[in-house]
Amino acid sequence: MSGSLNITSATVDPALLDLPWNLPLDVWPDSVIAALPKGISRHLVRFVHLSGYIIAIKETSAELARREYEMLRALQKLDVPCVDPVAVITNRTDDDGNELESVLVTRHLKFSLPYRALYSQTLRPDTATRLVDALAVLLVRLHIIGFFWGDVSLSNTLFRRDAGAFAAYLVDAETGQLYNGLSNGQRENDLEIARVNIAGELLDLAAGGRLDEEADPVEVSNGIVAAYRSLWKELTGSESFSSSERWRINERVERLNELGFDIEELAIKTDDTGSQVRIQPKVVDAGHHQRRLLRLTGLDAQENQARRLLNDLDSYTATFKKKDLDEEMVAHEWLAQVFEPVIRAIPKELKGRLEPAEVFHQLLDHRWYLSQNENRDVPLAEAVSSYIDNVLRHRRDEATVIDPPTGTITLPIQIVADEDDWRSKV
Repeated sequence: MSGSLNITSATVDPALLDLPWNLPLDVWPDSVIAALPKGISRHLVRFVHLSGYIIAIKETSAELARREYEMLRALQKLDVPCVDPVAVITNRTDDDGNELESVLVTRHLKFSLPYRALYSQTLRPDTATRLVDALAVLLVRLHIIGFFWGDVSLSNTLFRRDAGAFAAYLVDAETGQLYNGLSNGQRENDLEIARVNIAGELLDLAAGGRLDEEADPVEVSNGIVAAYRSLWKELTGSESFSSSERWRINERVERLNELGFDIEELAIKTDDTGSQVRIQPKVVDAGHHQRRLLRLTGLDAQENQARRLLNDLDSYTATFKKKDLDEEMVAHEWLAQVFEPVIRAIPKELKGRLEPAEVFHQLLDHRWYLSQNENRDVPLAEAVSSYIDNVLRHRRDEATVIDPPTGTITLPIQIVADEDDWRSKV
């Protein structure tokens, strides 16, 4: 390795020094390259094995690499779903002393894939809609903290399964900028960029025969506008009502909680007569169910997955009449008696297929379907065996191919009535 390599990183992994930085990224040896699907990028991006995990390396200018690295770090501190910045590497030269492009190194988001990998033969209309909905949620979260993206698209986003839906993560912050707040014009600009880019991406899939004929690219892309406006209004809009209807304050809070958001501050004003009340959320944080699940069990899951696991925990609490017991104690019991035995039952060779929380969510769906089809209450242990043999074993790893069926029904399952039976049948 020639020259004085410069590595900027908050926590440097010494193994970075062993990579062939003296070679252009497009000729790196297969021995270090990880064969993972990639999205479309204006820069060359390659996945590389490093210290037991995978990193994404993007060639770009030193200035852009440093800027994006700092932006991603800032977004992480604000709890925005985005890729983890690892390092910026500059002053690269080949063995003859010729300059090579600088690189931005990020950590590969496990169990995530670009939108182009979210199909096998064709991208179905419902899947395309769920991707756009996930991107709308991400865009709202970014705008709430004052981030103008400037290049909103499916290509600049990674997706992870989230209990029948998808969770979107920002993967390219090159054009982004943080402000104290965004004007309506800035938000509308980002929204129009998203609409145009998504339409173009889906039209490209359609031209290649990779989009279901029933899916209208323009209609699907317009969906982000409707989804964004609806969520933005719910999270930031004010509402007025009679002072005799103060119960609507709690109703608004509960509605936002159900959407997965917490209110840290609520502005409440009355008019001069005291007969009208006006409320408006001032600080809204995403991840309501994630935080509750993490607090109770230590499990880190996507928002919809967390909601589903908490529903099962609540069902367990109600079924065995444990509502009067300490919530954290019951959660620990549920974790030890229900969740963990299910995850331990997954054979080692299948553990990379899905995240544990997604496995549990799909198992609950599978058990419900079995119970409905067989008109009986299928024990959890039987459902686990059936799910492993008939569903999980026939999937390929999420890191290579995706678009096996994503469940859209998350109905409650029937549970066994006896607590000892619940435990013994896991």
